Amino acid sequence: MNLDLPLNEYSYVAFDTETSGAYPVGFDVVEFGAVKWYKGQEIARMQFLLKPRELMSDFIIGIHGITNDMVKDAPPMSEKVQEIHDFFKDSVVMAHHAPFDMGFMSIDFEKARLPLPVEPALCTSLLSRKWIHGVENHKLQTLVKHMLLEGGQAHRAYDDAKACLQVGLACFQKMGEQTTLAQAIKSQGKNLWWKDYSLMFSSDAHIKAMIEAINNKKDIDMVYQGGSAKGETRRLTPIGIVRNPDGDYLQAFCHKDQTAKRYYLNRISDVAVVF
Repeated sequence: MNLDLPLNEYSYVAFDTETSGAYPVGFDVVEFGAVKWYKGQEIARMQFLLKPRELMSDFIIGIHGITNDMVKDAPPMSEKVQEIHDFFKDSVVMAHHAPFDMGFMSIDFEKARLPLPVEPALCTSLLSRKWIHGVENHKLQTLVKHMLLEGGQAHRAYDDAKACLQVGLACFQKMGEQTTLAQAIKSQGKNLWWKDYSLMFSSDAHIKAMIEAINNKKDIDMVYQGGSAKGETRRLTPIGIVRNPDGDYLQAFCHKDQTAKRYYLNRISDVAVVF
């Protein structure tokens, strides 16, 4: 894809996911919303609820307000993933905290044997840090209030996707109309490519074992080259695996410490599923 055209030459899909938990592999998308923007106007939109594999906790429901009853008759992601994939085609995606949403969607694309998109992604959280100043933080709803945007209902997928788009367009305006996509990507400080979120078909034996344990609700014995017990075997209950530009990690509950921690994948030297 040519990244050297002015920003207004591209089609954009701003999207948002609401999920049954914080970490990919272990949890699922329960609502997807997106808006497609081209040449100064919205040309398409989508939003739907999705049924997760397991019931959601009260804590998670308290974040987005989507109840188990609301999704009990919703289709599973497997019935909607092709439609989402088609919606993304030939567009630059943008999301607020894009690595979170890309982490969940890349897994669903791979489960459905769909190729990951080749277009780059923009993160409006990162862009806003560069281009929007005088605000106490760069959370989406803070930016909505600061910029007097029509934010809709917070933590609902379509409304957050539309707010994300507006934040992104405001950043574009500050960059100037001759700014290229390559320059916009550089300004956010991190390259976000879908291929970097590939997980389900990893050839890494450690990742395979962790995915197997999560999917089958098994514990693992892991050797970690970090922390106070460096090089020792730890018994963990894996929760999810996160691909992150700042370092991929496993989120897991440590039996010894009785707490959930993150374990960076590049420090894991051995993993065995406990049967």
